[in-house]
Amino acid sequence: MSIDHFQAQRYGKLELLAKQAVEGFITGLHKSPFHGFSVEFAEHRAYNSGESTKHIDWKLYGRTDKMFVKRYEEETNLRCNILIDRSASMFYPNTPEEDSLSKIQFAIQSAASLIYLMRRQRDAVGVTLFGDKIELSTATKSSGSHHASLFHELEKVYSNTEGAEQSNIVDTLHLMAEKSHKRSLIVIFSDFTDSLFRETGDQTPLFDALQHMRYNKHEVVLFHVFDRNSEVNLEFDNRPYTFQDLETKEQIKVNPHDVQDAYKKLREERIYNVKLRCRQFGIDWNECDISEGVVKILDRFLVKRNRLV
Repeated sequence: MSIDHFQAQRYGKLELLAKQAVEGFITGLHKSPFHGFSVEFAEHRAYNSGESTKHIDWKLYGRTDKMFVKRYEEETNLRCNILIDRSASMFYPNTPEEDSLSKIQFAIQSAASLIYLMRRQRDAVGVTLFGDKIELSTATKSSGSHHASLFHELEKVYSNTEGAEQSNIVDTLHLMAEKSHKRSLIVIFSDFTDSLFRETGDQTPLFDALQHMRYNKHEVVLFHVFDRNSEVNLEFDNRPYTFQDLETKEQIKVNPHDVQDAYKKLREERIYNVKLRCRQFGIDWNECDISEGVVKILDRFLVKRNRLV
């Protein structure tokens, strides 16, 4: 099975509007406090009577009693880094049906759509793949050859049936917070199994990593990828099953119907805490039930962003 480029390409005609001020601009596309000026100051020039006073250097006016306008160097457009969790749990469910996606395949299809979209906007985009460590981290570029390279790397993961033994999203986020160009758009696809659903339930390390991202002025978009039927509703027959954690290999034998209510309550509590903290940090959290399909999820996400800007 390979990436459905026809489906991905439908998003190339949409405009992904950056909710937060990004470094650089494309007139009419990105919301920016610079309004056509980039952040890098270049020089002063004399103010011409009748033009806007928006960029007058009033401090210089106070010292010289003359009006000068700040001029800036135009910089690059939006830089987007797409992070994809390729730990073992992301390869669930591994089904033979052609129209059924695993979580990793959903993430890659979605990432492919966003790459097409960024190409349409002439924005720079890169891809980072991680498990227990970062396995691939490309530069953020906007050239055609770079896009081809990204799709080649995604194709290789898309056709795999096994991922890394475990996920270390916390260390990955801390590293990418420092490594990414300032004021980047960071898009993360993960099931967050290691951070949200382990027995301890300690979410503090994840919150610290997300706060690090925001402290470094990155805009963060999270796609929480899951299969609602089996991972949330536990829709299994009324009999005992042996469940195995795909990353830690721990096993438990239980009848899903006996623990269904308690499990859903605990899961909802942990998800609620994450959503609450994301709102506090200004992070965009998106629920992605893979049974809904890539098109429906991304349509909902892009419509929401258009309303926010």
